[in-house]
Amino acid sequence: MREAIVRQTYEAFRVDVERVPNISLRGGIAIDSYSTPPPYDPEVDTITDDYLATYTFWGLGYLDAPSWRHYIPHLIAYTFRHITSLNTMAPEGLLCTLRPPDRDPPRLATLTPEQEAVVVAFLEVLAFSDDTHLYHEDAMQILDEWWLPNARYRKHPDQRA
Repeated sequence: MREAIVRQTYEAFRVDVERVPNISLRGGIAIDSYSTPPPYDPEVDTITDDYLATYTFWGLGYLDAPSWRHYIPHLIAYTFRHITSLNTMAPEGLLCTLRPPDRDPPRLATLTPEQEAVVVAFLEVLAFSDDTHLYHEDAMQILDEWWLPNARYRKHPDQRA
């Protein structure tokens, strides 16, 4: 099931993954340190597990929406590969960016219905699988806050105030 979610995620975010991000995760770390983000470098910013582990937690929150979407499939795949590891904070970094409130300009609201569906599938695995106990509570809370029908902090056009 997880492999299918990863495949669906890469397909849903294909256009975003194929684009060079405006700000890399390494650039997000620079912004966090009050520095100018360096330009994307295909050699230095190659997406590996080490790169994601090093830069995601502090860097992902500073990315614009297109750059954020570029990394989502890689981070979902990474999270599934390292689901029981206590030696990485990259999954927490991803989960933090899936929580409301949405930014201005928005990130969460830029997702297509197909992209939203794979994010929900990912969060449901984290919330309800036996080996994902590290993320159960966070995933359930995030689903309740934004991703489920009638979510606590998200207003849908057909939802009453």
